[in-house]
Amino acid sequence: MRLLHSLHFFSPRMELDTRATYTLNEDGTVHVLNETWSDGKRSSIEGSAYKANPNSDEAKLKVKFYVPPFLPIIPVVGDYWVLFIDDEYQYALIGQPSRKYLWILCRRTHLDDEIYNQLVEKAKSEGYDVSKLHKTPQTDPPPEGDAGPKDTKGIWWFKSLLGK
Repeated sequence: MRLLHSLHFFSPRMELDTRATYTLNEDGTVHVLNETWSDGKRSSIEGSAYKANPNSDEAKLKVKFYVPPFLPIIPVVGDYWVLFIDDEYQYALIGQPSRKYLWILCRRTHLDDEIYNQLVEKAKSEGYDVSKLHKTPQTDPPPEGDAGPKDTKGIWWFKSLLGK
C-alpha cells in the first residue's frame, strides 16, 4: 500500500513514493517491507508484524524492525492499530496508541478527497492531531521493484532520526 499521508517524526523530508508491502508468512506473521525514495535513491527496511494479543479479535499489531537497516542488530517494536480499513481493502487508517504516529495508506497513488477527509475525521475523533499530517508525494506510475540505485549505507536512517 502507498503511504499517502503520515504523522511521525522519523521519515526523511524529501521522501517520495513511500510504500509498505505486507506478505503473509506461513507461521501467521506478516513480512513488512517499507520502501521510500529520497534524493533519487531507493531505501528500505524489513520487519515482521504479529497480533499484539493472539487471543483477541482486535486489529492491534506489533511490528518489529531491526535497526539500523544496514547492520540489523537492535530490535525496535512498535504498536500499529488498524483504526479503519474499507470493505475492499483499498485504503486504511493506521495509528499508534500514543497518538504521535498516524498513517493513511492506499493501494493507488491517489485517494479521493472525500475519502481522505473521512479518514482525517476518523483520526480526529480518535484523538490524533491531524494538523501535523505530512503528504507523501507519489508518482504515477510509481517505481517498481529494485529500480534505481539503492541507499546501501543506511544514510536515510540517520537522516530520519534527525527529521531531515
